[in-house]
Amino acid sequence: MSNGIIKKVAGPLVIAEGMKDANMFDVVRVSKERLIGEIIEIHGDLASVQVYEETSGLGPGEEVVSTGMPLSVELGPGLIGSIFDGIQRPLDDIMKISGNNLARGIEVASLKRDKVWEFKPCVKKGDKLSGGSVIGTVEETEIVTHKILVPPNVSGTVEEIKSGSFKVDETVCVLEENGKKHELSLMQKWPVRTGRPYKSKLPPDMPLITGQRVIDTLFPIAKGGVASVPGPFGSGKTVVQHQLAKWAEADIVVYIGCGERGNEMTDVLNEFPELVDPKTGKSLMERTVLIANTSDMPVAAREASIYTGITIAEYFRDMGYSVALMADSTSRWAEALREMSGRLEEMPGEEGYPAYLGSRLAQFYERAGRVTGLNGEEGALSVIGAVSPPGGDISEPVSQATLRIVKVFWGLDSELAYKRHFPAINWLNSYSLYTDTVEGWFVKNVASDWMELRAKLMLLLQEEAELDEIVKMVGMDALSPSDRMKLEAARSIREDYLHQNAFHEMDTYTPPKKQYLMMKLILEYYDISSAAIEKGADVEALSTMAAREDIGRFKYLPTDEIEAGFERICAEIKRQADEIIAGSDD
Repeated sequence: MSNGIIKKVAGPLVIAEGMKDANMFDVVRVSKERLIGEIIEIHGDLASVQVYEETSGLGPGEEVVSTGMPLSVELGPGLIGSIFDGIQRPLDDIMKISGNNLARGIEVASLKRDKVWEFKPCVKKGDKLSGGSVIGTVEETEIVTHKILVPPNVSGTVEEIKSGSFKVDETVCVLEENGKKHELSLMQKWPVRTGRPYKSKLPPDMPLITGQRVIDTLFPIAKGGVASVPGPFGSGKTVVQHQLAKWAEADIVVYIGCGERGNEMTDVLNEFPELVDPKTGKSLMERTVLIANTSDMPVAAREASIYTGITIAEYFRDMGYSVALMADSTSRWAEALREMSGRLEEMPGEEGYPAYLGSRLAQFYERAGRVTGLNGEEGALSVIGAVSPPGGDISEPVSQATLRIVKVFWGLDSELAYKRHFPAINWLNSYSLYTDTVEGWFVKNVASDWMELRAKLMLLLQEEAELDEIVKMVGMDALSPSDRMKLEAARSIREDYLHQNAFHEMDTYTPPKKQYLMMKLILEYYDISSAAIEKGADVEALSTMAAREDIGRFKYLPTDEIEAGFERICAEIKRQADEIIAGSDD
């Protein structure tokens, strides 16, 4: 341990002298109030400490004590359903001590030490185990089985294994290796800035099905992929992340509220326990970990909250689970980096952000991936990061640095949001670089012509944008009948397919098979109508045919009725088109 004294205080930055024996990223306790901080820079015996709590009232001469340990999280039973602050202190425990106004210097255990868990071993005496091996299980919630893992840096032969009820810090297994004994409990600690190891990374060739049509069809994200959701204020970033948390094919959800407004985080804390997990019928909190670090909390803690969240997510990935991590928002995290960089008097980069902004973002996002763990289990960690560019200008540094790293860009559009079009993802400037890698999965598991239909949809939407320019200049009458038909088909794609009602029982989630039939139905209408126009049919009559209503209502059909409904509506479109052709011949 290294003891020093405060030389200077500048907001969340404290300069301490006499710290020559300390190490980079050591956790320190500052002053008699024991505020928690982390060493981020060392020059000789001067250490720069970023303090994760309010520093008002601190002054030179007060003591700084290094713990000699890096900032770490406790990983074990009790994570699921918990709400932590940025440095993994349970908010309910803090509030019991300090009330609604969070006091400084509170020391509480991340995992409850008094709770007893039922441990069922799955190894026996004499078994040889290595890092990542499963020694037993704990039923954490009704839907999550918590696998107790050997820490990655430990191996040996089982000398003793217990069964029964234990607290998280009690020994349940003893490993012996070359005369050295390792006592394993239900929990382990891991430094947040170090990614947890795995055996190998797998190619991103499986989509993370979300049930949101604009995402799954046009801009898919792979399991283990990374996506960015930039958008101006009020465009629906948080709502999109809520919808993905509820419906994405993930076993575990880790939601990080990083520097967002307190009222937004309050909505999350109030809504998530009440939301019913559609897959299990239980509360969504039974597979969720929440990290709340709002904009009125100390700015430096935002940086820690991102690393805390992704380390917890990696832990569940190592158990073989598919984990979805929502970071809302990385812009607030970048603002914390900018604040600390300014306090350290570093040379600023663009718009005052530190020159290393891009590399820090990359270090965070590269911890995502679909992997084979040390125990041979396949797990996935998908990261969806919201970006809040000032004024919705994505040319600013955080958006640009993020776009250079992520492979999916869901660009939210305030105009669409104000038209009540949800999700407000602009189909003209969004993209996904996973489209080709997940093509094989859709072809194999949904339909052989999935990509062909997707390409036709995108082409119609792009042609609509070009035709709209002509209409604005010279009016609708200047368009040929076939071009007017393209506009009608594109309108159907926008209103009937891409627009989704998050509050409707059937429309809030659309399985891939139903998405395919919806695409096919709209394109069937377009093909039949285009052929009818060539035979002299009236465009106006084709645009207003009664079957258009059925196409719009198809998304509300229950899953077991979609195939019969598809056949019926296709036959109706054909019949009505034939009637219109016959009428035009008369």
